[in-house]
Amino acid sequence: MKSGFKIGSALVLSAALLHGVQAEAQKKETFVESKSVASVDPYIGSGEHGHVFVGASVPYGAISVGPTNIVKGWDWCSGYHYSDSVLIGFSQQHLSGTGIGDLGDVLVMPYTGKVRTNRGTQEDPTSGYGSHYSHSREKARPGYYSVQLDDYNILAELTASERVSFNRFTFPKNQPANIIIDLKEGIGWDAPVETFIKQVDEYTLEGYRYSKGWAEDQRLWFAIKSSVPVKQFLVFDGDTKQTGNSVKSKAAKGVIVFDKSPGQVMLKIGISPVSSENALANIKAEIPGWDFAKTVNTANVKWDKELSKVNIETKDPSARRVFYTALYHTMIDPALFNDHDGSYRGTDKKVYPNPGFDNYSVFSLWDIYRSCAPLSTILHPEKVNSFVNSMLTVYKQQGKLPVWHLMGNETNCMVGYHAVPPIVDAYLKGFTGFNAEEAFTAMKVTANRDDLGLKYVKERGYIPADKEYESVSKALEYAIDDWCIAAMAKKLGKTADYEYFKKRAGYYKNYFDSTIRFVRPRMSDGSFKTPYNPFNSIHEKGDFTEGNGWQYTWLVPQDVEGLIELMGGDDAFTRKLDSLFTARGDMGAEASSDISGLIGMYAHGNEPSHHVTYMYAFAGNQWKTAEKVRQVMKDFYFDKPEGLAGNEDCGAMSSWYVFSALGFYPENPASGVYVLGSPLFDKATLKVGAGKTFTVQTIGNSPENIYIQGVTLNGKPYSKSFISHQDVVKGGTMVVKMGNKPNYEFGKPVADRPRNIL
Repeated sequence: MKSGFKIGSALVLSAALLHGVQAEAQKKETFVESKSVASVDPYIGSGEHGHVFVGASVPYGAISVGPTNIVKGWDWCSGYHYSDSVLIGFSQQHLSGTGIGDLGDVLVMPYTGKVRTNRGTQEDPTSGYGSHYSHSREKARPGYYSVQLDDYNILAELTASERVSFNRFTFPKNQPANIIIDLKEGIGWDAPVETFIKQVDEYTLEGYRYSKGWAEDQRLWFAIKSSVPVKQFLVFDGDTKQTGNSVKSKAAKGVIVFDKSPGQVMLKIGISPVSSENALANIKAEIPGWDFAKTVNTANVKWDKELSKVNIETKDPSARRVFYTALYHTMIDPALFNDHDGSYRGTDKKVYPNPGFDNYSVFSLWDIYRSCAPLSTILHPEKVNSFVNSMLTVYKQQGKLPVWHLMGNETNCMVGYHAVPPIVDAYLKGFTGFNAEEAFTAMKVTANRDDLGLKYVKERGYIPADKEYESVSKALEYAIDDWCIAAMAKKLGKTADYEYFKKRAGYYKNYFDSTIRFVRPRMSDGSFKTPYNPFNSIHEKGDFTEGNGWQYTWLVPQDVEGLIELMGGDDAFTRKLDSLFTARGDMGAEASSDISGLIGMYAHGNEPSHHVTYMYAFAGNQWKTAEKVRQVMKDFYFDKPEGLAGNEDCGAMSSWYVFSALGFYPENPASGVYVLGSPLFDKATLKVGAGKTFTVQTIGNSPENIYIQGVTLNGKPYSKSFISHQDVVKGGTMVVKMGNKPNYEFGKPVADRPRNIL
């Protein structure tokens, strides 16, 4: 089913009245959208603390061009927040859903009147080049964004290819017009170190921007092609005008000046991690012409191809919007980090020619290893080898696997060495497009370093809280990664490595205090830390990372069976897990703002809790998983700007929803086992490669009928409360009968429960 929106909407008709024949041609354009693309609402998560990107891109593209506000705090980490009403321009790159701000490179802003080079203020944006805007005259789609700049009566429209943004600005008549390229402005921590811009000819600008922020040494080159001759180009160092047509400084700015309204101006902006020449080549390769509508429609086709890999049937249009928006959010990152010819700049700042795979960056691994990376093995198998090879090249260039990799920079953000689970998951699922021996060596070297508490893991089997901050979180996350290394060692026949890392995977037990049945920090002398309050959460330099003892007690997705035993068996485990969802207590004045989306002490707004609702199935109580999963989907995901319970984190929050709405979830990130939950839709059909599909069909599904009564798989009774990855990707149909009362026996026998076999 196809739908279309004409640029002759109310917003654009106002421009058409101003611009006669030129705008009349624009008015006739039609942007064609598929049903899946039309179901995406990019504003979901742009309010509250979702921090999502709003703008135009293509799946996994290098370009994420979109509106940028004046950053006023944490909730502007993406550069845009739904509560705002002032724009200062359109930056070529944005982060999506992170808790730290960066990027915002090459900000471009059209405006009218006299030349101004500062951005203005929130209270008076037109004291600079900023402008008020309203959501009523703004439109956002995955491959298209437009907004009316109210103070200038300018229509700004954006679309993109993989490495090129296409900007169209329609100016009012009878006014001087300007377009500033501001290389000083960035988002969040970002600050320029050296910037350069010059005019090459009447139609071409080029330059670079080196900056320091969350990415310590980001280097971006760009080229700009204009649809109209640039007769007057002014350059500035900050706000100080310079002579000539080029400027190199810490805060270079260039202004294209039109004494009379040019009507409509289009700019194609190519970016490159290598050179301006490559940025220009990217423009020539990806958007050689000036057909704006064609570029929009090409972007829509790319999004449709990916979004239509899942076709859902539901009577709830809101659920449809939430689902396809979530699916869209899982495909903004990782982002391409190479040129059209394949070349890229490595972590070591050397340029590498085409390596034979697509190089990616923006690996938010602490977040995405849990469910976003496993989702790609089902829906995007053609990209998995490139993701893995990108991580392995980082290892070769910096001596360890990426932790949180951003634009060729290691940020070392968060804890764990979580490149490991996606690599192992890919290997165990049969992906062969990378060197398994090299991958295993990279994982082993990374896990055997001495920094970040690893020295103590090797020496003592635990990290002393008086020697290393966030000691409990680090150790528990390491244990997950070590389980994965052991699983790959076993498959490779490396017995000694298997036994060693299997032992390390069980070190989480060293933190379990059986007298209170919580994980607890340990001191250098081996004693448990005193005093200790599992409710307490110190955001900076505490014992936990963005969490507390209540949440981290359950961070054992690799060995739920072992945790059940520590808790005293199925019943004791279930009672304790029940208490997580009812516990009330003071987390302290320094509690992390990431602890959000609370049900008792369960915190869905942050990733360490995401697997927890699925743990009930390991104790034979799948019906409780169904109950909690439905509650989380209902309470924390909805089609409003505030429709996410916490930071999106590059697809992490959304991938939980995608899996859970489909009815299954990878509780262990690398076991290839998906635990059944409570499918949300009447029917969902997944394209799983090679022309095959896997369908989840429900019978009697409704908001009340949340419990699984029985399952058939390919027409045969299926009693297990889990399904394997191989059963999913070989195709077939799973029919799930739903009811409003639990079937206590479904998944109850030990043989029917999910297992973590190592």
